[in-house]
Amino acid sequence: MTRTVHTPVGDARITWHAAAGARAVLALGHGAGGGVETDDLQALAAALPARGITVALVEQPWRVAGKRVAPAPRTLDTAWRALWPALAKPGLPVLAGGRSAGARVACRTASELGARAVLALSFPLHPPPANAGRCPHGRPEKSRAGELTGAGVPVLVVQGGSDPFGRPEEFRELPADAELIEVPGVGHGLSAPEPPVIRRIGDWLTARLAR
Repeated sequence: MTRTVHTPVGDARITWHAAAGARAVLALGHGAGGGVETDDLQALAAALPARGITVALVEQPWRVAGKRVAPAPRTLDTAWRALWPALAKPGLPVLAGGRSAGARVACRTASELGARAVLALSFPLHPPPANAGRCPHGRPEKSRAGELTGAGVPVLVVQGGSDPFGRPEEFRELPADAELIEVPGVGHGLSAPEPPVIRRIGDWLTARLAR
């Protein structure tokens, strides 16, 4: 089921993957380089309803309008805040998340919107290297770690082992209620997580709901 939601910056779109007897909603936003059709988002939308988690794949207004370039972070946050009430189901907690830029949006707004936790896929800890030969670990001086540490809720980061936007070993400033799952051998695209990774994600989300 797909629903269009009006926001101050244009129409957003939510595609629902419903769980029978759902006990929570997981809202997942996409990155700046693609939409909700990415393999990782689709894999979670297919797998998590069996765990009692309804997945809502959220398309930002710029993507719905057919634009190729994402707007400024504050515009992404404005749309996310405006569509949040449409994600709420009576009596169900909402978990926030997304991949890349979508993960940043979820972290920046989680506390104020009352999200139970955040699932951050391929979190862009810093911009990728301009010259991989000289700086294989990107540009750490432009760190976005503050968005993770300031989320105010538990965070699970799922990161490719060779992600140029932030390798797992670079995530040294995670707060005590944050965890990281490394997916070896993949980059920022992450691809469809293997069943063991999806199982760990489901276990983590379920544990957050039990608290």
